[in-house]
Amino acid sequence: MSPRPMRYDGQVESNGKTVLLVDDDNEIVASMRAVLESKGFRILTASDGNAGLAIAERENPDLIVVDMMMPKKSGFLVVEKIKRSTNAPPMIMITANEGSRHRAYAELLGVDTYLRKPFAMEKLVDEVRRLTLGDQ
Repeated sequence: MSPRPMRYDGQVESNGKTVLLVDDDNEIVASMRAVLESKGFRILTASDGNAGLAIAERENPDLIVVDMMMPKKSGFLVVEKIKRSTNAPPMIMITANEGSRHRAYAELLGVDTYLRKPFAMEKLVDEVRRLTLGDQ
């Protein structure tokens, strides 16, 4: 018998919210995808900034999780371009970088949450739920 998906606050329901994961680290993407899908979120992925922008424009996700350092276009450039558009979705930036200047710049660009790698998947789920469903 396969185990049931773990419930979060008694709910698996995500109201059909779509999350775009933009990161060039396949292992991190796979981990985030597995956890968020188990909570009922629809997941889209991109492995570089240019692909992330194209998918965001085409799919209009409810939330974008973007890595700071990626090939072709950095997370900063992705955030800057998306946040300039009307009705820009909330964004979470993830990074292994520990510099406080990078965090300040990300927040200036409009990042809603900034998580340093490695981060607890529970923290990511909490932030995704807060930003897409209004959970506190």
